[in-house]
Amino acid sequence: MAHMEKRVPKVSVIIPAYNVDRFIGRAIESIQNQTLRNFELIIVDDGSTDRTGQIADRLAERDIRIDVIHTENQGAAAARNVALDRARGEFVHFIDGDDWAEPTMLADLVNIAEADSLDLVIAGFYIETYYGDADQHTTELKSQPSRVYASQAEFRAGAWRLFDQNLLYTPWNKLFRRSYLERIGARFKPTFWDDFPFVLDVIRDIERVGVTERAYYHFIRLRAESETARWRSNMYEKREEEHDWMLGLYEHWGLSGDPASTEMVQRRYIERLVGCIENVCNPSCTLSSAEKLRQIDEMIKSDRAQLAVSIAEPRSKMMGVMLVPIRRKDARMALAEGRFISFVKRHNTKLFATLKANR
Repeated sequence: MAHMEKRVPKVSVIIPAYNVDRFIGRAIESIQNQTLRNFELIIVDDGSTDRTGQIADRLAERDIRIDVIHTENQGAAAARNVALDRARGEFVHFIDGDDWAEPTMLADLVNIAEADSLDLVIAGFYIETYYGDADQHTTELKSQPSRVYASQAEFRAGAWRLFDQNLLYTPWNKLFRRSYLERIGARFKPTFWDDFPFVLDVIRDIERVGVTERAYYHFIRLRAESETARWRSNMYEKREEEHDWMLGLYEHWGLSGDPASTEMVQRRYIERLVGCIENVCNPSCTLSSAEKLRQIDEMIKSDRAQLAVSIAEPRSKMMGVMLVPIRRKDARMALAEGRFISFVKRHNTKLFATLKANR
């Protein structure tokens, strides 16, 4: 294809890639195999120290639609921003270097966007958690019924359902109209867990949104290698910051008093607080036992935690049980629970993934 002249692409597909040489070929080929042929694929090799960059270069030599940019390692946020500055497509779609997409994804999402002049199309996706041998994994579908929101107010009122299915956190299950991103100056922020603030900026004042129940994107989680499997010394502070973002968003939307939205926001907070307790119990945590207990005590007795646990309506008996130590303000019980969750997470990935999916 090297003899063809470049056309203005319908979609700019962006892949930030860092040390994913085991997977990058599959990710690239899943875009090359799209039924929509008029796209550009911008791969940003974010200072990889393995063969990621070489594999991308080799595939780009045979496909004029692929552009590989090599940068120093600055993180996925900076890599995506480099690609956004280079993008020429009418629409933008993101994919991570260790994930892959089904062949009709771009064509279907573009058709939906063009049929109703949408600035954002949200699709379902699969979470595939691998454990044990390479071919063993669980698959979890995240999806909501197809619809086009008739107004901005209708989207905002129904967004809690999308948040509940994890459809509004990541950039890679979405098709964005690039002119809209440029109009609002949407770029990724240099922060840990950078996906969420980008999406929040996009949806804050958006008007034209559609959802398809179809799932195309396969998010691959290698539990043993997952970033979420490590101890994060600042996880609690980051979760507090995220909660502030959610409260701010719903205040901006004028929905702070909406019962369904409020329940979702508070349940989201308390579920993630359980994750923060488990994080403290991770074996790699350097805190002493007394420090762990003191930190957990402060977390569960805060006014914010107690408000959340009083409003949240657990969706399963298991989650209801997990919230008991917080309701009782019992730090020792919470510590024991955190240690149990941490043990299951490290020693039985399949069980942990199943329980998390059904929490």
